[in-house]
Parts: sequence; C-alpha cells; structure tokens
Amino acid sequence: MPGKVLADLHGRPLLWHVWHRVQQAKRIEEVFIATDSPAVCNAARQWGAQTLLTDSAPRSGTERIATLLENLAGEFIINVQGDQPLIEPSLVDDLVQHWEVDPCDVITPVFRLNDPAALADPNVVKVARARDGNALYFSRSPIPCLTDRAVAASEQQGTYWGHVGVYGYRRKALREYLSMPSGPLEEAEQLEQLRFLESGCRIRTFEITGSSLPVDTPADLERARTVLAKL
Repeated sequence: MPGKVLADLHGRPLLWHVWHRVQQAKRIEEVFIATDSPAVCNAARQWGAQTLLTDSAPRSGTERIATLLENLAGEFIINVQGDQPLIEPSLVDDLVQHWEVDPCDVITPVFRLNDPAALADPNVVKVARARDGNALYFSRSPIPCLTDRAVAASEQQGTYWGHVGVYGYRRKALREYLSMPSGPLEEAEQLEQLRFLESGCRIRTFEITGSSLPVDTPADLERARTVLAKL
C-alpha cells in the first residue's frame, strides 16, 4: 500500500494518529518520526513533530533507527511502526515498565491469537514463545503447524500468539544490529527481528490484550476509519 502513512484518516494523515497517540504515553521523554521520505518529513513538521531524515538504504525500522543512534540520547529506545493509528499509549508505557523491571536487549508485546483468518494472514506476524516468555521464532506462517490436533490445543491452551509491531531496544543492542549479518530466516520471512535471533540474541515478549490493528491494506484502512469513528 504505497504512501499509506499519509493516507487520509478522518481528516488527518494516518501517521499523525500514530504520532498523536504515542505522544500521550507518560513514560517516554521524546518522540521522533524517522523517515527517508522528504514528503513525510515535511508533513510531520507541519503538525509539530520532531523528524529525523535518513537515506533510503535502511530496509526496516530497526535498521533506520540504528543508523540514527547518534541523534538519540536514550538508553532505552522504542520503535513504533508508522502504520498503527490505533496504538494505545498505555501499551508504550507498559513496554517501558516491563523493561525497567528487568532490562533486556529487546522486548516486544504479543497477544493471544485465536482467529483462524488471522492465523492464515501473512500480514499478521506469529510468534512461538518459550516457557520463560522469550521468543523462539517469528513467522508470517502459522506456528506451530496447524494440524487439527494443534488447533484444538490452541483453543484450550492459548498456543498461538500474534506479534504487535512495537519494539523496545537497549541502546547497545541497536548499536550492534548494523554489524549483524542478515541471515536466511530474515530474508525468507522479511521480518527484521529475526536478525537478532539468528545472531543469538534473546527477545523477551510480554502479553497484552488484543492487537493495535496495523494498516497493511486498503481494507485495513477502512477498518481503522470505522473504529476511530466510534471513539
């Protein structure tokens, strides 16, 4: 969906809604919009956002933020993807709180996934978790495999988890990210967080209720319009 972050959403660009909601979080100090698009940068400045313009080399949000590290003062840095106009400010605060209790290199939220349509949707990223909450693997495919027996198990035990596209990084982890090689799993799935796992890093997860309803398609945009109209 090209240009989606500037798509109209109730009279404002989609990205404005993301920025506005993140601004309401209480446990963060600064909010920046990082982009390689001069058009996005100019639009964001018009509504008062702090912006950081990069070149087009970064292939993901994590890469983009890592290249900007010298412009960021924090020891803990959060990446909210720019296609989540319904993100709750409390989710950002929860991310900070979980990290402050037990600092780790990377932390990200997950939610219980029981909808068969979402399980089959490659735009909904799935995650397998260890007993301690660390991520074992992320995939666009259903994991574990959707056999009839596994479906029954998921309904009884909450086996399936969806991933919310929000990350918290220790500064050191971001600094090392650019020197990590992009491995075959990241290339196959096109999921930036797999580079951490392929390099032997751990990613901690914590459970939230529901997802942030990211906009990946025109249909998602219409759904966001409907939800926002009711708020």
